[in-house]
Amino acid sequence: MVPVFSQEKIYGYDFEACGGGRTDCRRRNKPAIGPAFINDWRNGKITLDNIAKELGVSKSTVSRALSGKGRIGEATRQKIQAYAREQGIWQEKKQKEDPVRTENIAVVIPMDAYSTNVPFFQECLLGISEMATMLRYNVLITIGTPNDISNVQRLVEKKQVDGIVLLRDLEHDRLLQYLTEMHFPAGLSGTCDYEEIIQVDIDNKAASNSLVSLLIGQGYRRFAMLFGEMSFRVNQKRCQGCYDALDKYGLSRAHQLCYSDFDNTELLNSIISDMFAGKVECIICGDDVICTKVMSALQAEGYRIPRDISIASLYNSANLNCFSPAVTAISVSARQVGNVVGRQLINSLRGEAYNAKTNLGYEILLRKSTGKMYPV
Repeated sequence: MVPVFSQEKIYGYDFEACGGGRTDCRRRNKPAIGPAFINDWRNGKITLDNIAKELGVSKSTVSRALSGKGRIGEATRQKIQAYAREQGIWQEKKQKEDPVRTENIAVVIPMDAYSTNVPFFQECLLGISEMATMLRYNVLITIGTPNDISNVQRLVEKKQVDGIVLLRDLEHDRLLQYLTEMHFPAGLSGTCDYEEIIQVDIDNKAASNSLVSLLIGQGYRRFAMLFGEMSFRVNQKRCQGCYDALDKYGLSRAHQLCYSDFDNTELLNSIISDMFAGKVECIICGDDVICTKVMSALQAEGYRIPRDISIASLYNSANLNCFSPAVTAISVSARQVGNVVGRQLINSLRGEAYNAKTNLGYEILLRKSTGKMYPV
């Protein structure tokens, strides 16, 4: 015989609504009850009164503790739930929490981004900020070094941001590895081996190949190539592009000068000495920062460009516009890079369509700094 449970609300089921039966019971979004509990109720083995008497509390207190409704002391709630759980008649329902969105994204910039006056990072950050503002997101800026990722770890673990953009492309980046392992949404102004990371870049290898090929076509045969740290993928690709162009036109690599980690005037003095020995006709700078140093040093010593030596940069920026003659360079919109990586990351955060990898275009600007070999 099935007992009648008049106005008893147990484990989230309204027994008043279904007259003690189970078939038509209405669920009240409360913790689930198992078949064993229902059977015990129907067999009259367990009642709220039984539990109340066993634990020395009221029947209403038991009901509130197991249903999750009403106010009750935390210690009492835990005691009642523990007893019911031990008897195998109650199991707490685990609610799936929706992730809380902060509508913040963080941008990680290198430590020396401003101290060395690198326009790429400034323009890229501007592009990200523009897009984030348009899409109603906030931008937090943090400093990152290859060996210290604690700043970003704090942001991630304290859930202060929804996603992160890195303005660097180290070959072995601990931060990218960490973000991937945490399955944390991230974007990169560059390329990497992690498929989960949104990547926006240009084909630096092809761009460098094209520029050097044009210079070779104008009659240049002996080059000095100056690059920054080779731990950055962008420098690796630009260097490889230059060598590919030399190989394509049958020019011996042994007759060219190549320097990496360029950051001192002593190296520049060596290049100038080689120039007067007839070894160098054109200096190819890996980026605008290197080119600015070289141009400034040469002009300070009274050398005439391009009459004494020609010069080109594998990246153009506003810094190079300060020089006369104008510098031959590869033009890329860092601001557009920021726009695109910002939009793709925020689209992914919103569950909208996005591109995991984007290659932007570039333009080669042939200017007077390499004008000795051809009319300008």
